[in-house]
Amino acid sequence: VHLAESGGGLVQAGGSLSLSCTVSENILNFNTVGWYRQAPGKQRELVARINVGVVTTYADFSKGRFIISRDTALNTVHLQMNGLKSMATAVYFCHANSLSGNFWGQGTQVTSSS
Repeated sequence: VHLAESGGGLVQAGGSLSLSCTVSENILNFNTVGWYRQAPGKQRELVARINVGVVTTYADFSKGRFIISRDTALNTVHLQMNGLKSMATAVYFCHANSLSGNFWGQGTQVTSSS
């Protein structure tokens, strides 16, 4: 299973950025597909995920500002991030979970400058 992330970059605090994760297999084969992030010196944490039934889960910090969605025809999950704060600076990883295990992308850097 290969997860290809795109869309990271530099954004001013308060701005928006969109991330995409394209999965090499049918995303409906996975229980959940989502995004985690890891800031320097901190543990990896959930940002948002979407399950096979289109139920979404958000971390407290992302609720109301981030939107996760999927395109099943393209096997892609999108994360729209709005109102980014400086603490959003981190490497963002795509994650997929199935009965076969957990799969991770290589990560994409997001830097939010104040």
